[in-house]
Amino acid sequence: MPSILITNGRLIDPASGRDEVTDVAIQDGTVVEIGRGLASAGADEVIDAEGLIVSPGLIDPHVHLRQPGQSERETIETGTAAAVAGGFTTVVCMPNTAPAIDTPEVVEWVIAKAAAVGLCRVFPVGAASVGRKGEQLAEIGLMADAGAVGFSDDGDVVADAGLMLSALRAVKQTGFAFMQHCQEPSLTRGASMNAGPLATRLGLIGWPSVAEEIIIERDIRLNRAIGCRYHVQHISAAGSVEIVRAARSNADGRELITAEASPHHLLLTDDACDGYNTNAKMNPPLRTQTDCDAIRQGVADGVITVLGTDHAPHTAESKAADFESASFGITGLETALPLYAEALVHSGAIDWPRLIKLMTLNPAKLCGLEGHGLGQISVGGPADLTLIDPDQVWTHRVEDSRSKARNSPFDGRTLRGRAVATIVNGEIRHRDPVRSPAAT
Repeated sequence: MPSILITNGRLIDPASGRDEVTDVAIQDGTVVEIGRGLASAGADEVIDAEGLIVSPGLIDPHVHLRQPGQSERETIETGTAAAVAGGFTTVVCMPNTAPAIDTPEVVEWVIAKAAAVGLCRVFPVGAASVGRKGEQLAEIGLMADAGAVGFSDDGDVVADAGLMLSALRAVKQTGFAFMQHCQEPSLTRGASMNAGPLATRLGLIGWPSVAEEIIIERDIRLNRAIGCRYHVQHISAAGSVEIVRAARSNADGRELITAEASPHHLLLTDDACDGYNTNAKMNPPLRTQTDCDAIRQGVADGVITVLGTDHAPHTAESKAADFESASFGITGLETALPLYAEALVHSGAIDWPRLIKLMTLNPAKLCGLEGHGLGQISVGGPADLTLIDPDQVWTHRVEDSRSKARNSPFDGRTLRGRAVATIVNGEIRHRDPVRSPAAT
């Protein structure tokens, strides 16, 4: 394993509060020294990171890698290749696979497969119910013992209140978080986009924001006597932000209730669906500018503390269908960093240190990864780092994606900011071909 010295970079480490130009020395997969003017003698590679941000390795807590069983959409190999290209050293994968990740054996299979691929760290989320059918509680404790770092029926809500209560009790015992896909099914049956004037004009069934809000409100009430850690996935509506804000208004709420925002819900409105554009069809749906603004403000105010892409790859055929029949979801790993920067940093809502925290330390806390030393840069800790050029301007082309899928509404968009090197366990797993940091 080569030794690496990174010099002259702006190190931003939210865990320690460091924000300074300094050097980082890496040896045998570990950060061995941090400080100015470190000697380069003996390093196998010296990287001049002048003008770059040196961040803890980015962590995405909401990714669909599609294996087992759906390799026509994505594989662990192609998904993690996209992850490192986007600067992510760790991804947390969702359980809506075929079969679902609902037993300790499937959890162990995913972990072993990702280790064999060897591109980035992969931690599975276990299904809350058997087969994600919402009928019978899955083996939550055994999956936690096998390596699951959270629980969810993502792709579907746990609609039955009694089962949800049992799930919260079981997940509480593991110390991990329940991650809810908030969609009241009777209010969204047949719906394919946000309820509003455009859906009416296109002749499509509308998806009201109250379908999200009512589940969040229900779950928070169910959880009051239990105290499980509860996480709202891919928040999409202004009303949802206000419910989470109220729940986090005291110390207990801030400890237990968290929420995440995805790039598309920060930047795109349901106008992107005009012309029956299936690449803008997602779950939950794109909503209005008022909702985008509320989510951005929720991040700025500290109501939303985690960013997750909801990377959802699909085949070209499934997106080429008519709008109502087409699959929900978009890819996101390779464009997330600059899109978050556009929505949050360039808009003035937050600064780069705060963005780094939302993409490293906070998702590490959500998924219990601090015990692995992830989400931070510390001497003696794992050498997972992302080098970011905050000013690189580039154009996203889906044909250049490392993902197996091409379903992105951001194809052709000019972006600013890019991960130019991704280091996992002391090894460079990705270098940007356009602007790699100078190495000697």
